[in-house]
Amino acid sequence: QDYSWEDHGFSLVNRLYSDIGHLLDEKFRRVGGLQSSAMAKRQGCEPSVFKRGIWNYIHCMFGIRYDDYDYAEVNHLLERMLKVYIKTVTCYPEKTNPEMFDRFWKQFKHSEKVGGPGGGPGVAGRQQCPRGCPVPQVHVNLLILEARMQAELLYALQAITQYMV
Repeated sequence: QDYSWEDHGFSLVNRLYSDIGHLLDEKFRRVGGLQSSAMAKRQGCEPSVFKRGIWNYIHCMFGIRYDDYDYAEVNHLLERMLKVYIKTVTCYPEKTNPEMFDRFWKQFKHSEKVGGPGGGPGVAGRQQCPRGCPVPQVHVNLLILEARMQAELLYALQAITQYMV
């Protein structure tokens, strides 16, 4: 049975605890709206498509799949090393260590890892990110955190829904 945040989770959370649904929804949307595009450019796609691929890949790890999404796209958008990194941080955060973090991110040029105001120090002579543009490492980790939180909430809320019925 399909159970999504937009169609089910949001309204149930608001019924159980007034207005928390709006706060959670804003939290999920804010991470999705961050303006980090260095990794998407590397893959030759739009940032929104890239972020949706990461989000759906994480939900897929939790057994949540969306009928309107082509999961073959994940393999085109996310290179193997990124998928390993995402899976480790998502499923086994205790196994994440500085060496693993450095090993994955070393493939990026300094200009791809450094934002501008609000996203880390700018690099002289290079275009800086607009305010609120996180460095890719931070952005990917925020996407992982929020997608995982939403997946876990969906499981809990679906259980509550089944109990209430």
